[in-house]
Amino acid sequence: MNPVQDRIELSIGGMTCASCANRVERRLNKLEGVSASVNYATEKASVSYGPGITPEDLISQVEKAGYTAELPAPPREESGEAPSPEDSALRTLRQRLIVSLVLAVPVIAMAMIPALQFRNWQWASLTLAAPVVVWGAWPFHLAAWKNLRLGAATMDTLVSLGTASAFLWSLYALFFGHAGEPGMKHPFELTVERTDGSGNIYLEVAAGVTVFLLAGRYFEARSKRRAGAALRALLEMGAKDVTVLRDGAQTTIPIDWLAVGDLFVVRPGEKIATDGVIVEGASAVDTSMITGEPVPVEVGVGDAVTGATVNAGGRLVVRAVRVGSDTRLAQMARLVEEAQNGKARAQRLADRVSGIFVPVVIALAVATLGFWLGSGAEAATAFTAAVAVLIIACPCALGLATPTALLVGTGRGAQLGILIKGPEVLESTRRIDTIVLDKTGTVTHGRMSLAAVVTAPGEDEEEVLRLAGALEDASEHPIAQAVAKAAAERTGALPPVADFQNVPGLGVQGMVDGHAVLVGRPRLLAEWSQPLPASLSAAKQEAEASGRTVVAVGWDGAARALLVVADTIKETSAEAITQFRALGLTPILLTGDNEAAARSVAASVGITEVHAEVMPEDKVTVVKELQAEGRVVAMVGDGVNDAAALAQADLGLAMGTGTDVAIEAADLTLVRGDLRAAADAIRLSRRTLGTIKGNLFWAFAYNVAALPLAAAGLLNPMLAGAAMAFSSVFVVSNSLRLRRFSPS
Repeated sequence: MNPVQDRIELSIGGMTCASCANRVERRLNKLEGVSASVNYATEKASVSYGPGITPEDLISQVEKAGYTAELPAPPREESGEAPSPEDSALRTLRQRLIVSLVLAVPVIAMAMIPALQFRNWQWASLTLAAPVVVWGAWPFHLAAWKNLRLGAATMDTLVSLGTASAFLWSLYALFFGHAGEPGMKHPFELTVERTDGSGNIYLEVAAGVTVFLLAGRYFEARSKRRAGAALRALLEMGAKDVTVLRDGAQTTIPIDWLAVGDLFVVRPGEKIATDGVIVEGASAVDTSMITGEPVPVEVGVGDAVTGATVNAGGRLVVRAVRVGSDTRLAQMARLVEEAQNGKARAQRLADRVSGIFVPVVIALAVATLGFWLGSGAEAATAFTAAVAVLIIACPCALGLATPTALLVGTGRGAQLGILIKGPEVLESTRRIDTIVLDKTGTVTHGRMSLAAVVTAPGEDEEEVLRLAGALEDASEHPIAQAVAKAAAERTGALPPVADFQNVPGLGVQGMVDGHAVLVGRPRLLAEWSQPLPASLSAAKQEAEASGRTVVAVGWDGAARALLVVADTIKETSAEAITQFRALGLTPILLTGDNEAAARSVAASVGITEVHAEVMPEDKVTVVKELQAEGRVVAMVGDGVNDAAALAQADLGLAMGTGTDVAIEAADLTLVRGDLRAAADAIRLSRRTLGTIKGNLFWAFAYNVAALPLAAAGLLNPMLAGAAMAFSSVFVVSNSLRLRRFSPS
């Protein structure tokens, strides 16, 4: 029998890349009885541990790896007044970037434009560049040191190595060479000639690389900051106050004071405070937050209700069954959190390349030093060539490769109604082979509308709509409002209603134009001896078989018609499915609605695989099962009930017309609410990822091409600056091509 496992979540600090997360994860998993998963995007470690292990042991283990760990404060304890650690870190990074940029611009300008090289300009450059290379690049140096201690190499190692080499060599040339002499110039020539390097300074390379990399790190951190917003949005959905019944009196208290067993009142239009059971009253409850379906559920005494759903009808008295962290809303928040923590951690392309490139460059530098010393050259000449290899190997365009493509790609996406959350989401888009679609609000409009009017022989359709619409207009029920809206649009102004009465769970009745009108379930009409004729009974069975809702209408002693209400399919959904297939994706419909309705919608848009009557926690399970089969899954949804599945999927796409929780949990947001935008989003993401890969290739290629010159001792400062400038210009211009992306 397995020992009982405790579970804890730690906030991890000091990680600069996905390989850092992998390192922390491996370190934690070395402890006996510990199972840890570390997410670089959310900077959280989800840890299960057995007897004999304490949270302090886990924190100590993380600190031994060179990172920080602490128990996060509960979301409700976060105050809007005190900045979170993530906000503080982002503000510090922005400050570091701005100061470094202001100082580096004149350094680069003076080095590249001889006309600006006034007497003793090199010392002014040193004064400006020193804070950039030491303070501005400190995060890179610190990360490189941590990586060195652990025997690893990442982009931070490459940046620190290159900037430090350029800066330290410049110091040598200024203080011990002749670069510090008054009147020293960097002529604008790209000649290749052997030199001992004592007259060359590379301060612009060190400062420029630092600024470009800081810019890339800042844009990435800003997008990553939103990772926890889905949880905050979920927790904010619940009621803040609740009216409880105590000693026969109503008292309003904060929701946190509510206890299991308390009786509380829910008025029409209010949110239900917590999970409970109805002890008094009857109503219709809008459960779309949980089920995603627009049809309200009729409830009465003895029925269970869920916190944060909305009472759409009469007054209810509810006994609290679950409160606080035990409620269904809290469970959904945990599902979202677990899905985010368990998401595949794609290591940055730059880090993967750097892991190979750094050892090669260091080996080349050592080989260069050994070659020159072995060939009888002076130590200064050999050392100059070796350092030149390290300097030229540091590509500033590496910092621009991802952020420029991302900025242009996201900018173009925003113009098309596609919001891309961050660079890490792009990794998945190329591998996606399955796309799971929520039905309500995604494939369909997500609101009830009148689909058809079926009349008994001899009845006038317009008269049916006029009388039924007038009566339904007095009701707050969403189906009633759909009927009333359609009636007003087709027949004009609706007549007044007298003696209106709501019959809980059945429908409404009243006097309209002298007629005693009934609108509701067929059972309501049957109670007034108005059974459906054979033609209407057949139509009712046919409509319900396809998952539609049927409302019966009768007056003056006879059933007159059926109103068929349904959630209509979006006009563009079928076209979107065709586009998904063209992208190599298999579409799957996933819904909480009944099997008949789901199959009907799927057949209309061309989907063959359907999962119906699925609850939120089961949606996550379906996505996990597909992933277990080896599929790479994209999920498109719009409701709170989709949030956990959106977070679990390899790529989550939220309809912008949906809830804030779904939008926050997703990787991409489709502002237009048009499913075709999902196909465009995947195409744009793939194009952006391809551009990033191309940028990374050329960011290295320009510098690799100059490595032989550096190893041969033929490198001059202008050549190093030119390699930096050309690679940066290419990366930017290559990224700008994304502006020409057009939707299907």
